[in-house]
Parts: sequence; structure tokens; C-alpha cells
Amino acid sequence: MQRIKGYHAHIYFDASTIEQARTLCEDAAKLFPLRMGRVHEKPVGPHPDWSCQLAFDAEYIGVVLPWLVIHRNGLVVFLHPNTGDDLKDHTDYAVWMGAVRELDLSIFYRPSKKSYVLPAEKS
Repeated sequence: MQRIKGYHAHIYFDASTIEQARTLCEDAAKLFPLRMGRVHEKPVGPHPDWSCQLAFDAEYIGVVLPWLVIHRNGLVVFLHPNTGDDLKDHTDYAVWMGAVRELDLSIFYRPSKKSYVLPAEKS
């Protein structure tokens, strides 16, 4: 099994839930040793919705995950480990809270050949 270096929790929202999502992320950043990313009001990377990322070390999964389960209040949360294999992290190893959304996985493939980009090959 690959070593998990940390986790990303992506909180999904829209115009009607942006303040709820911002509050959730800010509260998490106050309670836990994690890094709150920008509140994106557009899809970013593979994410189909507006989102905010919470990044934290692997040792905190046991407290951050249950807290998100209880406090997400209907928001969709996409959580994945960081193992160095971006494709598997965003597919096979991912955890969804709420509705599963379709990710744009094309960023994990070479544009010319549509072959998977190994983590060591990324520049």
C-alpha cells in the first residue's frame, strides 16, 4: 500500500451556499491544524463545482473526517488522500459525503496520447 502523505477535503458549493461553505472552512481552519485554500467561485482542476480545499496531514484524518460528517450540513465534500498517484487518489481512494459528482479526470492524462501521467513524470 502506498504511503498517505496527507489529505485534501474539497467542499463543494454554489452561489446559494457560498457563505455556508466559507463558514465551514473557516471553522475547520480554527479548530484543526490544516490549511484552508481559496474559495473558488468557478470549477478548478478536476472539480465540477465551486469549491474550497482543506489540506491536512494524515495524522488528523481521525478528527477532521468525523467533524466534516457532522458539520457539512448538506454540502458535498470530496475527500482524497495524497499518495503521489493523482489519478487513484481522485478515483479509487476517494471518499464522498453527499452526492457523487463527476470529476474532469482529463488533467491526469497526457493531452497527445491520453495516457496516464505517472507522478514522477509530471513537471
